[in-house]
Amino acid sequence: MQNSISVLIIESQTLIRVGLRTILQVQEDIEISAEAETSEQGFEIFKKTRVDVVLMSLRLGEACAIDEIGKFLHFAPHAKIIVLASHAGDAEISRSLESGAFGYICTDVSEADLLKAIRAVASGKKFIPSNVAEILTENFGQETLTPSERKILQMIVGGKSNKQIAYDASISENTVKTHIKNIFDKLGVSDRTSAATLAIRRGLVRGDL
Repeated sequence: MQNSISVLIIESQTLIRVGLRTILQVQEDIEISAEAETSEQGFEIFKKTRVDVVLMSLRLGEACAIDEIGKFLHFAPHAKIIVLASHAGDAEISRSLESGAFGYICTDVSEADLLKAIRAVASGKKFIPSNVAEILTENFGQETLTPSERKILQMIVGGKSNKQIAYDASISENTVKTHIKNIFDKLGVSDRTSAATLAIRRGLVRGDL
């Protein structure tokens, strides 16, 4: 008999965790090895169990899966991680995959696609649902923001003025204005509200900070 696929669920929201458990625990070829509410808990469990697939929420309190993936891969270069997000922003999808994730699915994923993702990733294949792939295709070739521009865009989303941004970033207001102009040009917008709205929709920055 073929060994079951062991899965570690790292998800801070109880209802989503319960939903995943309900679907997975009745599958003959999938076994829930453990569950964790934080990245730290998940990583400690991962180091001890070395599961086949890690199903990790994109948002884990202050932590972001995109930044946490590297830690798992540093410990186990062949770790297979699927990012689970509340929505599909092209920037977050791209950054997740670039960081080493094997898949990216949303919480509204169908049961069939969830199981396909786990089975595909366990076998060493990448898995991107068709709706997520479409979002990547639609935004393919768009100019990417630099780390400095992304940082300033995050502060714009946070409602900070140019003066506050200059102070926090330790740069002049003129430099802030230059960065903002470049951000607007790259995003194809003409004001801060549109920039903030688009940034959150595409996942360029976090809207929950």
